[in-house]
Amino acid sequence: MNAPQKLHDLGQSLWLDNITRDLLNSGTLRHYINEFSVTGLTSNPTIFDHAIKNSTDYDAAIRQKLKEGESGEELFFELALEDLTQAADLFRSIYDRTCGVDGWVSLEVSPLLAHDTKTTLAEAKDLHGRARRPNLFIKIPGTTEGLPAIEEAIFAGVPVNVTLLFSREQYVAAAEAYLRGIERRIAAGLRPDVSSVASLFISRWDSAVMGKVPDTLNNELGIAIGKRTYKAYCDLIASPRWKRAFNAGARPQRLLFASTGTKDPKASDVLYVQALAAPLTVNTMPEGTLKAFADHGELGQTVPADGGDCEAILGRFAKAGIDIDALAARLQDEGANSFVKSWNELMAVIASKSAILQEVS
Repeated sequence: MNAPQKLHDLGQSLWLDNITRDLLNSGTLRHYINEFSVTGLTSNPTIFDHAIKNSTDYDAAIRQKLKEGESGEELFFELALEDLTQAADLFRSIYDRTCGVDGWVSLEVSPLLAHDTKTTLAEAKDLHGRARRPNLFIKIPGTTEGLPAIEEAIFAGVPVNVTLLFSREQYVAAAEAYLRGIERRIAAGLRPDVSSVASLFISRWDSAVMGKVPDTLNNELGIAIGKRTYKAYCDLIASPRWKRAFNAGARPQRLLFASTGTKDPKASDVLYVQALAAPLTVNTMPEGTLKAFADHGELGQTVPADGGDCEAILGRFAKAGIDIDALAARLQDEGANSFVKSWNELMAVIASKSAILQEVS
């Protein structure tokens, strides 16, 4: 049994943080499902930007959509929905077998809407409706402005992957937004089993403090933040308020560890996967990290429900001059700005490809 299968059997879902048309058409994704226990995937503008820019796999579809009068953002979402609905169909048997716990794919709303609650909600409803797949999450950022959209989307029955979370406090705010949506559904007599995950970004913490702390603290901060947030997650789902929701038919909003590819070339390429093995959570990892973990990954202890040594480690960072709360806010802002940059680059690639393909058609 390989390491991904062992991790899956431990109770953590492995999702792929990638999607390309070639990944689907070549059978590679099916191989990962069968051999590496991959039970879902996530996407973002950067992934689609690279996939469309660095291949001709989308050219025929772009050419056809141009003939149909589509362009820009609308053309992109059509391409993305084609890929993600195909992936959702590949995962559908997993979704059915696990009663909707697993087998999910994720599509992000335009990051230009990160501070626009009303339009974020409208786009989330529209994209989920167009997909016509029950196992498609809509990604909504867990920014201050995104929290009301998360609550309203859940109340409307739209499954949500909350993205751009960097700290325990940001996670708790997102979890409470999700629960408010569920409680409103219960009060309205609606089914409360609307699924969600809350995505906590890990590796960016360590990139942010590299060279600013003693070498002994390198690649320790992201893991400590992950453990601290896992404790908060365990505490929340064990609380009376959440248990009342579960008793009414709701299910946990699972914590998802995102950005788990190692950035430091001196560190293990499976550092975060091995350190954040935890039941009833998800780890979404880049393709290279998945293959590395399958090749030489090893499982040790799972993350303790009390967070283990996380507070002691975070205390060492505080002594080194790192303001965790301020850094968390900065990372969320930078993450939102990075997604906007990637989105603009993606739109530029769509426009460039469209112009070239129109000339040669």
